Amino acid sequence: MQLKGLVRFFAVALILISLYQLSFTFVVRNYEKKIKTSAEAYVAGQYPTAEQKYPGNKEAQSLYRDTLNDYTKARSEQLLDSASGKEIAGFPWFTTYTKAKEKQLNLGLDLQGGMNVVLEVSVEDVVRQLANQSKDPAFNNAIAKAKERKKSSQSDFVTLFGQAYKEEAPNGKLSSLFASAQQKQITFNSSNDEVLNIIRNESRAAIKNTYKVLQNRIDKFGVASPSINLDENRGIISVELAGVDDAERVRKYLQASANLEFRETYKTSQQFYDEVLLPMNEAIKASQGNARKVDTGAVKTDSVTAAAPAAAPGDTTGSLSSLLAKDSSGKNVAGGDSAALALARDQKEMPLFMVFKINPEPSSVLGQILPKDTATFRRYLELPAVKAAMPKDLVFLYGPSNKEDRTQPLQIFGVRVNPANPKAKITGERVIAARADFGENHQVEVTMSMDNIGTRDWRNLTRQLKPTNPDDRSTYSYVAIVLDNVVYTAPSIINEIPNGNSSISGSFTLEEADDLANILMSGRMPAPAKIVQEQVVGPTLGQESIEAGAKSFIISFVVIFILMLVYFNTGGWVANIALILNLLFTVGILASLGATLTMPGIAGLVLTIGMAVDTNVIIFERIKDELSRGKTYQQAVEDGYKRSYAPVLDGHITSLLTACILFYFGLGPVLGFATTQIIGLLLSLFCGILVSRMITDWWTNKKRHLEYFTPLSRRIFRHAKYDFVGMRKYTYIISAVVLVLGIGSFFNGFDRGVDFSGGRSYTVRFDKPVNREAVHEALNKEFESETFVKTIGTNNQLNITTAYKIDDNSDAANQEVQAKLVNAIKPYYDGGLDKATFESKYLVGSQTVAPTISDDLRNGAIKATILSLLVVFLYILLRFNKWQYSIGTIFSLLHDVLVTLAVFSFCRNIVPFALEIDQHFIAAILTVIGFSMNDTVIVFDRIRENFRLTKGGDTKTIINRAINETLSRTIMTSVTVFLTILILFIFGGEVTRGFAFAMLIGVLTGAYSSIFVAAPVLVDFDKKNTLGNEAEAVKIEKAPPLVKGK
Repeated sequence: MQLKGLVRFFAVALILISLYQLSFTFVVRNYEKKIKTSAEAYVAGQYPTAEQKYPGNKEAQSLYRDTLNDYTKARSEQLLDSASGKEIAGFPWFTTYTKAKEKQLNLGLDLQGGMNVVLEVSVEDVVRQLANQSKDPAFNNAIAKAKERKKSSQSDFVTLFGQAYKEEAPNGKLSSLFASAQQKQITFNSSNDEVLNIIRNESRAAIKNTYKVLQNRIDKFGVASPSINLDENRGIISVELAGVDDAERVRKYLQASANLEFRETYKTSQQFYDEVLLPMNEAIKASQGNARKVDTGAVKTDSVTAAAPAAAPGDTTGSLSSLLAKDSSGKNVAGGDSAALALARDQKEMPLFMVFKINPEPSSVLGQILPKDTATFRRYLELPAVKAAMPKDLVFLYGPSNKEDRTQPLQIFGVRVNPANPKAKITGERVIAARADFGENHQVEVTMSMDNIGTRDWRNLTRQLKPTNPDDRSTYSYVAIVLDNVVYTAPSIINEIPNGNSSISGSFTLEEADDLANILMSGRMPAPAKIVQEQVVGPTLGQESIEAGAKSFIISFVVIFILMLVYFNTGGWVANIALILNLLFTVGILASLGATLTMPGIAGLVLTIGMAVDTNVIIFERIKDELSRGKTYQQAVEDGYKRSYAPVLDGHITSLLTACILFYFGLGPVLGFATTQIIGLLLSLFCGILVSRMITDWWTNKKRHLEYFTPLSRRIFRHAKYDFVGMRKYTYIISAVVLVLGIGSFFNGFDRGVDFSGGRSYTVRFDKPVNREAVHEALNKEFESETFVKTIGTNNQLNITTAYKIDDNSDAANQEVQAKLVNAIKPYYDGGLDKATFESKYLVGSQTVAPTISDDLRNGAIKATILSLLVVFLYILLRFNKWQYSIGTIFSLLHDVLVTLAVFSFCRNIVPFALEIDQHFIAAILTVIGFSMNDTVIVFDRIRENFRLTKGGDTKTIINRAINETLSRTIMTSVTVFLTILILFIFGGEVTRGFAFAMLIGVLTGAYSSIFVAAPVLVDFDKKNTLGNEAEAVKIEKAPPLVKGK
């Protein structure tokens, strides 16, 4: 083997990188476990147990335990916050908890609970605003038509609007509707196409701005490693918040329009220190002296805005030097006091300044605060005495968070807000243009223009705030640019600005200037993001998914590990080492990419176990063929690897193509499956071919070698001589009968998942077994429409789906649907049921999908399936250069897809679990297409090889012999995948059961079709014997008896 040194280098490098990346996960998990244990011990020491507090009252005990769990969680968060900037003891990389947390392998919301939201930016609102809310009938009719057509069209809203307007007003000019002082790009002479292009560009800008606003908003939910992704072409934004527990708050916050304001600020000065900060500090001291100490761990930290600054305002050690009794070096000089006594005195005498670090320079930045101290600062601000000491118009706000290092301090600003009229005089809707530019000195700046009303108000404000002495910075005043209560910058006012055109300069990079320009434009367009798909997973279901996923993964690994040894003898050790490295590298790369591990991702790992060893199965079976021809072990290994490259590469490439298509069209958890599969397939090539070859060459020499035969594998399929081609008419009939019956069962219908049908879906757990039909009838009566009820796992857990008011995604509609649900099912609970108890104890998870997004998902699934078939057809045509191979492939794949659909339709009312046509099912179908091609390519490659070796041979005989020669590897590759999927089906839990069932059917029919459909079809489409026109013929060696290893 060539390039052994390079392979060894990459293998060692990947091992070290993977172990390094995963070390953060192990350390963080262990550290959090210790913190949780400490928090539980603290709560146990502070509060009585449920049995002690409410003896004999089970219901009260249950509620009290929930309260204790909340206390434990709050205490854990407090301990973690206090330790966020400290190095983790015993960790070899000397990192802090916060940095290690950012590098760990994150768990998806389906594994730890949380919320996934897909939002669609309302382009309709952007178009209406650009048209100044026109009342023109043609305009409004076109808007209505475009809105209706968007439900079933893949075109963007602006295109549909343009088409509809042409229908409504064939001679109408859009420029008459959109030309205005604010839209200087549009003149009355602009053509309709020009106007539509400008509207489209403005809409895309609004989508980007909304995305950036949401990026900043999700930081306020206090969840670890939130995820947000933008599909700019579709105007879709996907947000995943693992661990969030207030779904209602998330809905309201994410759907609110951007709130951009211009606010006058307080500034640093001796007067501000004397008249504001010192009285606040004295009020805190007095409150602490009169009140018992409060545990700040129970205070939520997300109501004070944002988290870390871009730059520190400077050293603050001298700002309170006299008050803190520190010398110029910053050290305490308080007599003989120890550092601990000095710190205790400071905490008692200056509680505010222990968390609020004053900025000594003239600036709008009043000071800094560490993120871990924000809860304490918030608690101080809520004290009545502190409120009384503060000016009535002072509101403290934070600067933007430093996303690279969240332990960095936050900048603190003080903005002026009129208590009688808190609305800002100048808001973002007055900004008509903002962009990054270069000033006179080639310095990066941001230029901004306002409309007429904004120009008037901006002129008045800047006239009022311009400095009396421009050379004295202490006379400067500042205006904060505030977006969603976060101050992004607070520039000083140099002079009066009479015309509404301003430039904001500073030490900006071009990227920072672009960001600020986008922030300024975010308030111009009222483009709220509306929730079109939502999924909420409770922590209980998440924990169950973790346990099910871990169990299925471990059992699959052990089973395949043993199977390799039983079937391939000592050669199985090579396959197992390659498998272990494959899994290590896959998880390590996922961690290094910052990916999130979901339940479908675990399913992808389980599937990787089966598919990874398939590479070695193909190679080892070829080595066994070469040994059967009497070759030495060294020569057999050489030829076995060489002649296996083509089928291995072909199989992996087709699987990768379908996985990439799934990645492109998938949303949410399905992306996790596709990502894991893509990485696993690529690593399977590296580990299965290169690493296994390196290990094999290292072990094999003249005196020793690996064994590939066992008593079992010597007897199975070694001398198969079945007439598969001769049986093709019978197998065609069998397939036709199955397909006809299956297609007939299509009239029985399919259970479309909520992501394809639209609606609201709830997974509900009851406190006792219930009758599904009785619950179904009660729900139908309550909703006055048909609902869909399925048993999930046990008969005390149901999935309930309703389309009631699905077109209304308002908070009122959500509350109404849930109220009706609770009212319908409460008779089936002992003691009844109220909304709060339902949400906290019995609502396991929920999902909402609007009709527009369900249409998109359904159309995307159809496109993905068709595209996969087309891509495979073209690849096989390119690879084998004969159209007959492509036809055989398509027949085989259509057979597999149709049989799987037929089984789903036929069994949907028979099996005790849900068989839904949803995104997971499409993921299974695309995976089956890739896997089925793996088996088919093995046979095709041997057929082509046999044609090259035999000139003028009989087509039927050559194809039949190829099927028999590859029968062992076809069966073994199917067995390995089938076993892992079967284990996932049994132990993987309800989340992946439908997916696993589809895969089981697909693997079985894939193995069948590669033997009885794909290859035999070649005979019927090769009437002129064109397949035999291959390269020069070579006489086939007669295979001698099996050679036994020493």
